[in-house]
Amino acid sequence: MTESHTFHIPVMGTAFTADSALKVAHYGINTVIALADDVLLERLRKYYSELNNLSYEEIKNNTKDYRADRITSYLNMVNKIASTKFEEFTTTTKDKFEEVKKYFSMLPDTSDVKKEFNKLIENSFSFEDLSVWLKDNLSMGSIDVNIMTKVDKTNYFKKEELPSEYNDAHSGLRGYANSDLSSSVIFSAGMNPRLYGYIAKFDDFFPDANGYIKKKIILKVSDYRSAIIQGKFLAKKGLWISEYRIESGLNCGGHAFATDGYLMGPILAEFRDRRQELVDELYAVCSPALEANGRVVPYDTLAITITAQGGVATAEEHNFLIDHYKLDTVGWGTPFLLVPEATTVDAATRKQLQDAKEKDLYLSNVSPLGVPFNNLRNSTKDVEKFNKIEEGKPGSPCPRKFLALSNEYGTEGVCTASRLFQKNKIDEQGISDQITDKACLCMGLAATAVINYGVETRESKGVSICPGPNMAYFDQELTLQDMSHHIYNGDEGIVRADRPNMFVNELGMYLTYLSEKIEEHKNDWGKKSGRYLNAFANNMNEGITYYQGMFDSVGTTFSSVKDAAYKSLNDAVESMKKMGAEIDVLIEENHK
Repeated sequence: MTESHTFHIPVMGTAFTADSALKVAHYGINTVIALADDVLLERLRKYYSELNNLSYEEIKNNTKDYRADRITSYLNMVNKIASTKFEEFTTTTKDKFEEVKKYFSMLPDTSDVKKEFNKLIENSFSFEDLSVWLKDNLSMGSIDVNIMTKVDKTNYFKKEELPSEYNDAHSGLRGYANSDLSSSVIFSAGMNPRLYGYIAKFDDFFPDANGYIKKKIILKVSDYRSAIIQGKFLAKKGLWISEYRIESGLNCGGHAFATDGYLMGPILAEFRDRRQELVDELYAVCSPALEANGRVVPYDTLAITITAQGGVATAEEHNFLIDHYKLDTVGWGTPFLLVPEATTVDAATRKQLQDAKEKDLYLSNVSPLGVPFNNLRNSTKDVEKFNKIEEGKPGSPCPRKFLALSNEYGTEGVCTASRLFQKNKIDEQGISDQITDKACLCMGLAATAVINYGVETRESKGVSICPGPNMAYFDQELTLQDMSHHIYNGDEGIVRADRPNMFVNELGMYLTYLSEKIEEHKNDWGKKSGRYLNAFANNMNEGITYYQGMFDSVGTTFSSVKDAAYKSLNDAVESMKKMGAEIDVLIEENHK
């Protein structure tokens, strides 16, 4: 089959990539559907069923397993429509030929299958022969899914608590497991042992003798240590991690899970240098576990894929990540929010994204999960929230309850962005930004699909959107061909010329983050404060030293930004000296 694209479109929010597979899978592009919001997926199933003349029967929320059933039905529909589009696409006729050429125009020039195609059409050919060749050489993009492991609240049916397999993330996993997809599930937001144990109940996650796994597991990780810990936990159950997806802790979209000062470059280098060690160590655990559980043990060691995402914006960076760190693909998330052919964003929000500068993109406290969340300043959801505060009615209705994780004011869970929670908290403590800053992400992240597809609802249409800081450097709507060409060839004018290198940009974010952490610990010093701040600073210093050596060793790569990068690194050294001295003083003062 064809070599795949060397980029993938990661999950973004709940709505932004919920139907991306229907738009781009037939071009061989891998996408990811978030399984958090079954209400949104059911609405999209209705919309696309009507659009494609498919039968639709609503799955109501009056059974114990409606959530999993909705997810299975949506994924099966997406797979059916995308597969039909791909089949039509490869059954080439004269009318479809432009679409076929579009497919190949979006592949990198280094692609062997692209070279073979161009050679094929230079000579006389029949469309019948071309169709045979396309079916033999092309594959559809993978329709992957994402589950946030911690969004796993307990659910109830007729006021009675349901067993753990009906929890949100568990239901999402079951919905995917019961679908007819052959793809991957991505687990993000850290380890959930109970959920991980549940995976072993489904045969599709285990390999056959040839190593084929119908439903693969991808772990989104922040460092090598996390990969080995989670990988071994799953390997002991005979479950193989087919891909480790490394995401920048801060230079990313959505929720930001900062590392303890570990920077992207050194993390990628460790995965590159220890890749075979990772395979061997985990297979040595997985193989006997498969045998002990009466499962098939593959003839050969299973393979792993290493990918990364977070802050990439130029073809030079993309190619460097592939070549220098031996990555299989690179995730391009935030820039695709400006590509209507690939993602779902309403026109007004997309215009806000085009106009956004650095000051408009910030790491916020709006998420009810209590995790820093990348936010767009003055989004329509923010405006709605501020208006409610001014009216003396802070908080939101909470019809979805996906993030109703607090047990403070209700046995079935309450969301910290809800009207109920904020009213009670304000009555107890008085109004403060700490209380009212939380926003309803369940409806906010789905609202863009409600707007675009004309869903009839009385719910809020305030849009929350979660681009990474990288959005500041993109300022125009792009076609799918524009974007793919930029990824592989680096078109001028698409990215701001003054944009810092991705590694330098992330370093600057971590310098700010450490400074803020020092202030936090200064005001609330604990037993672990000194150890945490010292370890963070040491990791940062090691990362800066690594980058100094890296930029020295890469020849003409990054030549246009090297001078700026060296200056930023020298400035970072000075900043770290000052913060290091500040940490030393704090430790000394608190040990008196």
